[in-house]
Amino acid sequence: MLVPLVWYGNPAVALLVGIVLTLVIGGGWLTGAQRWGRVSLQSAIVLLGFSLTIGRVAELSGDAVLPVAVYVLSVLGVGALLGRLFGLDRNSTWLMAAGTAICGGTAIATLAPILKARADQVGIAIAIVFLLNAAAIFAFPVIGRALGLSQVEFGTWVALAVHDTSSVLATAAQYGDEALEVATTVKLGRTLWLIPLALAMGLYVREPSAKVRVPTFILAFLVASLVGTVFELPEMATRATGTTSRALLVVALFCIGTEITRATLRQLRGRVLGHALSLWALAVAATLGFTLA
Repeated sequence: MLVPLVWYGNPAVALLVGIVLTLVIGGGWLTGAQRWGRVSLQSAIVLLGFSLTIGRVAELSGDAVLPVAVYVLSVLGVGALLGRLFGLDRNSTWLMAAGTAICGGTAIATLAPILKARADQVGIAIAIVFLLNAAAIFAFPVIGRALGLSQVEFGTWVALAVHDTSSVLATAAQYGDEALEVATTVKLGRTLWLIPLALAMGLYVREPSAKVRVPTFILAFLVASLVGTVFELPEMATRATGTTSRALLVVALFCIGTEITRATLRQLRGRVLGHALSLWALAVAATLGFTLA
């Protein structure tokens, strides 16, 4: 199944095929899907670093520092306020706010043990993130082309508005190589906000044992970028790493699609869904307005 999907090269199609197969066959048919999806995604990001010089990474990251900071802090604040308006419990509010503000399922999984969240609270939050990510992968490129967004504008918008790193890359890759480069760099800068958030949340709930670390794949991405800057890699090599990166992204999205099961869909209900949709709608609108300004 993966051979024709990789050859076709569209991450959105791979995601859709993974979802449909799982809904038809049932969950659990692909052993180790979560692990292989994570490894494929992180490898794709690292390989992309070889085609981005340190200067380019610094330029994109520097331009995005303030917008990313404003976005993360605003979404966390608005998410907390909306949680009160929807009458949500503390854990559900912060899991969804952090997932929307920083990096979707990764943020939720990181904060869950700090908040001592129940399994059902974590499951519902991750299920909602999965479905919103899927919607973004299909809808954002259509919206971007309809509005005539440039590669840089689209990459910046996607990096801010979409939850998970995998979905950011998959969405940007459909728009163009430059959009993918911009989205990857800005999104990795946004992901680093997970460190101060986890520390702050540990203090907030008085959980001194909260553990945080810089994701290894981000450091590997920077090393790859440094190698590509110091050594003039042959065009064939950079083309090969780019092609392999896109292939791994397709594999990652296929694996992620297999995690959206019937049980996942059944969890989409109630005030938590209303909170998530309201918060994301505001985030999408605000970041699109910033991009067009």
